[in-house]
Amino acid sequence: MTNRFTTSWFPPTPRKRPAPSLWSVRMRPEERTTLQPSLFSLMRKPCPAVSSNKRKQTAAMTRRHGKSMTRENVKLAIVFADVANSTRLYESLGNKAARELIGQCLSVLSSVTESHHGRVIKTIGDEIMCTFADIDHAVDAAIEMNRGLIDLRVDDNLPPNIYVGIQFGPVIVEDDDVFGDAVNVAARMVSLAKQRQIITTEETVRSMHPRHRNMSRNIDRTAIKGKSGEINIYEIVWEEKDETIMLDASLDSLIAETSLQLRLGNQVFVVDQNHPALTLGRQSHNDLVIDDIRVSRTHARIEYRRGKFVLIDQSTNGTYCAIQGEKAVRIKRDEATLFGKGDISLGRKIQRHPSGKMPFIHFEVKLA
Repeated sequence: MTNRFTTSWFPPTPRKRPAPSLWSVRMRPEERTTLQPSLFSLMRKPCPAVSSNKRKQTAAMTRRHGKSMTRENVKLAIVFADVANSTRLYESLGNKAARELIGQCLSVLSSVTESHHGRVIKTIGDEIMCTFADIDHAVDAAIEMNRGLIDLRVDDNLPPNIYVGIQFGPVIVEDDDVFGDAVNVAARMVSLAKQRQIITTEETVRSMHPRHRNMSRNIDRTAIKGKSGEINIYEIVWEEKDETIMLDASLDSLIAETSLQLRLGNQVFVVDQNHPALTLGRQSHNDLVIDDIRVSRTHARIEYRRGKFVLIDQSTNGTYCAIQGEKAVRIKRDEATLFGKGDISLGRKIQRHPSGKMPFIHFEVKLA
């Protein structure tokens, strides 16, 4: 009898196995043996873009920390010069004109630096940082920086002003930058400076030539971050004329006798140790009253501070001050030290008016 199963039997068609997946958990041992190395090598191989970036980072690190990096410890004078009231310049002149003016200021400061054997390290917005191997070159440059801006003009045809801070001491020079305590102190000094002021420390003054030491005066004591105790702060007085009294240690006993006399028409006002403040403005509560539409209710104050007389503007239109022999400067929401002789005008430029409606105030620092 014929077996019906044998007559119709064909070998079973082998089931087609799907292509093995690299991630399959049902992989046969021999497949895992052959595929795993390629899987792991693929996983370890970085993306070409990542590899390129990594190489660039490595090269940069090599330049900074490898043989091409230059690093030395030296003693330098660090100077920061900052264009004053840059925010107001943008508000009053507009972005384009203010940016051009600040660029011109920084160009002048850079040229002065190079002409006094200095080196510009960087400019940061409206500020320049530079170094000098000689402290006296740094002081001369700081003075010339102030004078060099006279030919530039802002609104009201007045030159821009700067703040300057100086410190002489050890620093680390690394490639194109400078680091160290002297840099931090110089940055602190420029933050303490007023317009047209050059501020430094007693430590720096001691390193100067006698010519520059005689131009310096102690103005304050303050704490500096990172330093223990307070340090003496000095101003390099570069604008004073022959009639101005320089107060040094030998004249400290005369401070109490110094006074500021102000004249407005037939009125005379005095600021001294016994009368240390005077207010100026349009309203009657002020000591010195000027009835003019451009004068604020409380326009300005004059204060006696440790032998100095400080004019403080609090107004909308600013205060104009002209030291005898110098061009007038406009002070707005800022301070200026009065010395020698000069004139003050509230809210208007200093000029002689035929009608006499807007007289200016004449002042003189006197030693009784």
